[in-house]
Amino acid sequence: MTDPTTGSVDLDLLAEPRLVVEPGVAARVSAVAAPVLEGMGYRLVRIRISGEAGCTVQIMAERPDGSMQIEDCEAVSKALSPVLDIADPIERAYRLEISSPGIDRPLVRRSDFERYAGHLVKIEMAIAHDGRKRFRGTLQGVEGETVRLRRDDVRAGENADVMLVMQDISDARLILTDELIAESMRRGKAAERELRQNLGLEPPPPPHAKKSDPSKNNKPKPKLKSKGGRKDLRQNTKAHRLAAERARRGEIDPTEGD
Repeated sequence: MTDPTTGSVDLDLLAEPRLVVEPGVAARVSAVAAPVLEGMGYRLVRIRISGEAGCTVQIMAERPDGSMQIEDCEAVSKALSPVLDIADPIERAYRLEISSPGIDRPLVRRSDFERYAGHLVKIEMAIAHDGRKRFRGTLQGVEGETVRLRRDDVRAGENADVMLVMQDISDARLILTDELIAESMRRGKAAERELRQNLGLEPPPPPHAKKSDPSKNNKPKPKLKSKGGRKDLRQNTKAHRLAAERARRGEIDPTEGD
């Protein structure tokens, strides 16, 4: 079984409450699942109950850093199944499905809105803001108890930036983009490397090595070109090409002006 607490875990992030919660039967499942997940070092993201395959209970979970591997899902399923069987929050037979939040994930905590600033999102409000409930745009971060969003559907005369009260949000989700996919891949590779190191399948990084932050852009910086290794492109101007052609035809001395 994988143990997310093997490495360093931010206990504040682990215990951070959700802003968006489920009603009804899903709330009963949440009351049973959330403490089990937290005790294992995971956070509950969302619970969905659907009529697929008779009845399917989907539980989205994650590590505090936002990652979730297949081994994590297997560990959670193994630990949670007997607890749900005893608590019996659903009166009929169901199929349990443990999953990661996915790339175009829901945003349910304050830290989610902070972590994914700069990405495209769609937000639905439980209480209308300025006469509307649905918003789409680029997440600008969190200010106090509100989320700043830069709308991409602004009409003439409207303000592009809106401040949405977090407690009034009923649903928020990332929109799939190339930038989001690239960041998700960086996070996934970093989490997989850390997992292999915790399990002893890969040597730990040296003490002086700086741990990369998958939330930041870690693209390598372009290397500076050596002056002696390549031809100076400034010598390839139109004036130099014309002078070289004239020199080739014997019209001028190629060393003229040096």
